[in-house]
Amino acid sequence: MKIIVINGPNINLLGTREKEIYGKAGYEQLCSLIREQAKDMGVDVDIFQSNSEGAIVDKIQESLGSYEGIVINPAAYTHYSIAIHDALKAVSIPAVEVHISNIHSREEFRRKSVTAPACTGQICGLGIHGYILAIHALKGIQ
Repeated sequence: MKIIVINGPNINLLGTREKEIYGKAGYEQLCSLIREQAKDMGVDVDIFQSNSEGAIVDKIQESLGSYEGIVINPAAYTHYSIAIHDALKAVSIPAVEVHISNIHSREEFRRKSVTAPACTGQICGLGIHGYILAIHALKGIQ
């Protein structure tokens, strides 16, 4: 099984931004954890991060025919990107939305996800380990 992990804006700043919300693990630590755990599960994984909505849409579209699953943390785009929602729907690849923090216990504007309805499921509030649970979930769907 081949999965792509797509991270949105500011995820590259993990470990330096709002540690009380996002934890102390840096982005490279997140990527290492994903690669190690995916390998242990027999899953081939690629990781992509962009601060640009268009680049994320392009990566989702490019995933068609190359991946059997998408793990996506749209970050701030979660709350307003119809373009990312539409791209996820268009490719029809099972996707799991992941958030490091519990978006449902934060500010009101963070509680609404416009991208989640285009996904198979959503995992939030479990820190960086949510990514691993998402990979497990996608592997179970196949």
